[in-house]
Amino acid sequence: MEKSLDIAKVEAEIAKLMAETTKLNLEARWMPFVWASGLILAVMTITRFFFD
Repeated sequence: MEKSLDIAKVEAEIAKLMAETTKLNLEARWMPFVWASGLILAVMTITRFFFD
């Protein structure tokens, strides 16, 4: 019985790690767009201060 509890615990930990990995992979896909948008916004703001 103790062995089956250990196996269930390990399976739960594996499922948690797989869910975290999926989340990180999705974030890694769209994060460059967030950084690029922030950079563009910063450049536009600085440009506006100098030329306006």
